[in-house]
Amino acid sequence: MTSTVPALGTRTAEGSALQAVLLDMDGTLVDTEGFWWDVEVEVFGGLGHALDDSWRHVVVGGPMTRSAGFLIEATGADITLAELTVLLNNGFEDRIDRALPLMPGAARLLAELYEHEIPTALVSASHRRIIDRVLTFLGPQHFALSIAGDEVSRTKPYPDPYLLAAAGLGVDPARCAVVEDTATGVAAAEAAGCQVVAVPSVAPIAPATRRTVVTSLEQVDLAFLHSLMTEML
Repeated sequence: MTSTVPALGTRTAEGSALQAVLLDMDGTLVDTEGFWWDVEVEVFGGLGHALDDSWRHVVVGGPMTRSAGFLIEATGADITLAELTVLLNNGFEDRIDRALPLMPGAARLLAELYEHEIPTALVSASHRRIIDRVLTFLGPQHFALSIAGDEVSRTKPYPDPYLLAAAGLGVDPARCAVVEDTATGVAAAEAAGCQVVAVPSVAPIAPATRRTVVTSLEQVDLAFLHSLMTEML
């Protein structure tokens, strides 16, 4: 599956300040941020290097080029970025094939958005091969399109993925609600001009203008998203 731009006539939330919902994947819908770190620890252990646990906050939420590049530089490991990317993706796929736990409230929220015909996009810094594997668990019918980190020239924390998703859905970024779990993803969504709901997974995120912080996705439903947009617009 590739990122797709739907034809004109894609479902929209007519008459509502909320036009679309854009969702991050790792740590937001699926409980996989820990998977990535476990794979990184395992791969670098095989290369003879131990990872400092404090680095976990550095690499979480960003594109693989950034996180993998940081770990190569920090450890001095004798491996190229391209080689490491393959090992990390392979290790992650192996883990999600064994188990892919959803975040509490994720299935309910996706079902609600689908039932009420709210245009929804999956926007992730993960590569397409990973997104397509996860989509089989989440249900591809829940998303009008998906954006992968290796399909944009600049991924999170740049606004490009969220701007592309809004354009693909034919909606105004300012009338999109974004749900994210990391500071990197929040920065990307805010730079795109979206209203953000942060559900921190690894590192704390402070509330701010156009940003609401909750402790669990179970606190997020369609009425909640509508209320946020009504307050901001």
